[in-house]
Amino acid sequence: MEKNEKMRAAVEDLAARREKAREMGGPERVAKQHARGKMDVRQRIDALLDPGSFLELGMHAQHEGNLPEKQPKPSPADGCVTGIGALDGRPVAVAAYDFTVYGGSIGMVAEHKVTRLRDLALKERLPIIWLVDSGGARLSADGGMDPRAISEFAGTGYLFREQSILSGVIPQVAAMVGPGAAGTAYIPGLADFVPMVKEQSSMAIGGPYLTKSVVGEDVTEEELGGSKVHTEKSGVADLQVKDDAACIQAIKDYLSYFPSSCTEKPPRGATRVEPDSLIDDEILDIIPENRRRAYDMRKILKLVVDEGVLFEMKPKWARNITTAFARIDGWPVGIVANNPQYYGGILDVDSADKAARFVNLCDSFNIPLCFFQDVPGFMVGTKVEQAGIIRHGAKMLQAVSLATVPKLTVVVRKAYGAGYYVMNGRAYEPDLLVSWPGGEISVMGAEGMVAIAAQKLLAAAENPEEIKEQLAAGIRPYIDINQVAAMGHVDDVIDPRETRTVLAKALLYTRNKTVERPWRKGPVRPV
Repeated sequence: MEKNEKMRAAVEDLAARREKAREMGGPERVAKQHARGKMDVRQRIDALLDPGSFLELGMHAQHEGNLPEKQPKPSPADGCVTGIGALDGRPVAVAAYDFTVYGGSIGMVAEHKVTRLRDLALKERLPIIWLVDSGGARLSADGGMDPRAISEFAGTGYLFREQSILSGVIPQVAAMVGPGAAGTAYIPGLADFVPMVKEQSSMAIGGPYLTKSVVGEDVTEEELGGSKVHTEKSGVADLQVKDDAACIQAIKDYLSYFPSSCTEKPPRGATRVEPDSLIDDEILDIIPENRRRAYDMRKILKLVVDEGVLFEMKPKWARNITTAFARIDGWPVGIVANNPQYYGGILDVDSADKAARFVNLCDSFNIPLCFFQDVPGFMVGTKVEQAGIIRHGAKMLQAVSLATVPKLTVVVRKAYGAGYYVMNGRAYEPDLLVSWPGGEISVMGAEGMVAIAAQKLLAAAENPEEIKEQLAAGIRPYIDINQVAAMGHVDDVIDPRETRTVLAKALLYTRNKTVERPWRKGPVRPV
């Protein structure tokens, strides 16, 4: 057979072009990236995906100005590596911004690539993962931007609209492994899961220079939108991790609880609960004898769930409520639990928002919900009223009301007032509602009732605290869980050591739950 020298030369040229693209911004810039303690974009993809599984799309992309007559500076992959690969055997779509190429800024061609990736992810029902290390939209003339690209903000308007359309259809992860400014700041804002690397990542609508020029604030990138800001104060991010490797592991752990799309059930793990097996006696000693004393609800949760593993969402924000993924008898579950260690577990603006978002997330992807109640109700006072506690509390109330996944509720100690409602009380269609011994379900605690109903008597008494306790003692039998159970308002009072097996049975029996709702275009959200 005659050799095709032209094809051979073209193949050699292709190999050289591929090699050049894999060099990213070049050895110097890659070395700088590594010197900052950061992986480069291709190392991140290799660490994230199963070996040999990545199918890259758009490797040969270059920026808009890359025409022969312009003698441009090259932009390998146009600063964003995109493609499809396998994560723990399941296909996922990946868009990874390359900080070594124009600071990972979004160019028009790169955004065309990501638009195609989003389209494929929607059609094929693939989770989509952004690895964000980007300065935002590309504005530099050196980057080859033309007026058309500038006026369209590098296509980011389409990105945000399409992300909103993908919401609740496929899981969306925005891992902040570097900066995310302006255009790339809204990617995490619209994603389901946002881990941030400590002292390495940041996100802000406008960076320090723009902030200085617009409002006169002189701040660093870390002060403006670092991981501490967004995991502890704003609540935008879900998790702070120490480095790129930990961030990639967090993505894998998170997605292990999720189906690939809303049309599937989440995958069951290998752990199984032995029928009627009991939790160790230590669970009986976590709640203090003094009902006013605090304790850490997470100690109870870790004894209940498989292998004691909790994957917490927003663990450092709104700590009076714990939201976490876990497994019970191998089944993935979303846990919503009051935590009396912080503010006595009372609900406020941030905790209501945190819980509402988590409930919506679980409901969107068919993940059953387990509520653990020890709630004194909602915070009161001028500060929270002015902050819109009614509106924010309504978000949580609506989210729990509308959720159609299996919903299981355990009253651990107290369940008072509207806190009982939003934590999936009787009226909110729990598929199982049980309590531990000593639980109380009431409009409020006995002491609170006495303080309101007998305020004149107490004001005139010589020994008000003694009288208050006497009156409260008379009320407690009526709100004690045994009386509540006698009226049929709970399904059972259980030994705390039985909690895991009881929940495991309920999860098995509710797998095919179906709820009919009236047709509507959509609810009016109390946002």
